[in-house]
Amino acid sequence: MASRLEINFVRLLSRCETMASEKRGEAEWRLEKYVAALVDMLVALRKSPSKPTQEILTEYTRKVDFLKGLLEAEKLASPTEKALANQFLAPADVGQSLMFSPTADGDLRNRRVLPLDERQSAAELDAVLQHHHNLQEKLAEDMLNLARNLKNNTLAAQNIIKQDNQTLSQSMRQADLNFEKLKTESERLEQHAKKSVNWLLWLMLILVSFTFISMILFIRIFPRLR
Repeated sequence: MASRLEINFVRLLSRCETMASEKRGEAEWRLEKYVAALVDMLVALRKSPSKPTQEILTEYTRKVDFLKGLLEAEKLASPTEKALANQFLAPADVGQSLMFSPTADGDLRNRRVLPLDERQSAAELDAVLQHHHNLQEKLAEDMLNLARNLKNNTLAAQNIIKQDNQTLSQSMRQADLNFEKLKTESERLEQHAKKSVNWLLWLMLILVSFTFISMILFIRIFPRLR
């Protein structure tokens, strides 16, 4: 009995084969998402304890590789390149290339158990992939908002640092100006102090001279008593 993972893989593979055989518009993004999901599921299926036989895994791999090559061929810009790529990818038409081989098809029919009809299964797959697509868009939007917020915070931090640098520069200029004023006042006080000392010295010199002259006059006017 096939595992739940293999059942989902087979459903999605069948859905991709149907979409690949139909004409799609340029805005159709689901097939590319489906094939990417197929690749992830195939990797998980190889690692699963209840994995299918090697023959079936090889068939799955061949079909997934074909779908990937088909998508790559559709992305080519030149019609000549597209035609050449399609020749390498599909020697027969797409519908025949996407059919199961008889051996693998018989084994797969024995292994598949589909409790839901194909329409419900496709709707479930569309809902799951749409959910993943919405999550990716939300994640991209969150990352964009995070980058925007980071940019705004960086700009705000730069403005704050710029303002701080301007304030620091103004403070340093004011400090230099105050230092120059203090130096000027110190020199003025020093000159004033020197002048005061000079006046004091002259005053003391005059006082000493006056005292000396007074003593001489006193001695001459009042001779010493015998």
